[in-house]
Formats: sequence, structure tokens, C-alpha cells
Amino acid sequence: MEKKVITWHGKKYYLIGKNSYGKNCYLEEASWDCGWYWGFGYIETFTNNAHPEKAKDIASHTHFSEVFSNPYMNGYDYFKKLFVEHTVSDKELWKLIELMNTFYTIKNYSDMLHRGGTNYSENPIKDIIKNDDEYERINKAVLPKLFEEIYQLLSE
Repeated sequence: MEKKVITWHGKKYYLIGKNSYGKNCYLEEASWDCGWYWGFGYIETFTNNAHPEKAKDIASHTHFSEVFSNPYMNGYDYFKKLFVEHTVSDKELWKLIELMNTFYTIKNYSDMLHRGGTNYSENPIKDIIKNDDEYERINKAVLPKLFEEIYQLLSE
């Protein structure tokens, strides 16, 4: 399957593969949401599968993190099960899985640094956990570089 990048409503979407229903699945580019976190990892299909850039709407929305949700399969194997065709080689897929899992790990850490806990309740040591300098470094340097690597991988 050929790599493809489309623009829909001003955002870029990177084709990652085809699901078992024959629908092309696209990874939506990252967005800085609500002024404090990165929204990323959204997988979309469009109402116009043949020409998604002309679609009137998104047909389905899910999260890449689903790849890591199967307790009986690693992310690489589960990705191959979810996407019957994909745009990356096996070697590139290992890299994509690494980068995406890194994103989720770093995002959770960044959120914790910002809030001072995991948000289940008030963390009694939140003042020690909060770290604005590290939060800024992650969100302004680390994650943008990670997104750049993913985009390059999906658009080569």
C-alpha cells in the first residue's frame, strides 16, 4: 500500500493502512489542545473512502492506543491484525510502534508533571511532582520532534 498524506479541513492526515472493512485509516496530525496538552494518535476513516480530501465528514474515530490494548499480542502483531494492509514495511512498523508507545508514555508523564498527579484525586505530594521546566521541555522540544519523526516515517 502506497504512503499518502491528505489535507482535510486544514489538517494533515497520514494514511497508515486499511482495516478489515476495506476502509482507509488515517493518523491525524497532532494538535495543541485546550492550551496545555497534545492531542494525537487519532485514527480516522472518512465518508468518502476513495477521495477522503473531498469527504463531508469523518466516518469513524478511534485511537492508535488500541494497538497496545491486547493483553495477548504485542503492538506490532496487533497492528498487523487490525490493519490488513499498511503503508509501512515491517522494519518501519517496529519504529512506528516504538514512536507511538513513546508518545503515550511521555504524554502521560507530561500531564502528571503539569497537574501534580494522575488526576484520580488530590495528590499529597503534588508540589514535588509538578515541574514546569520539564513540562515545557517535553511539550516544546521532545514531542514536536517525535511527531516530526512519525510524519517523516509515514510520508517518505
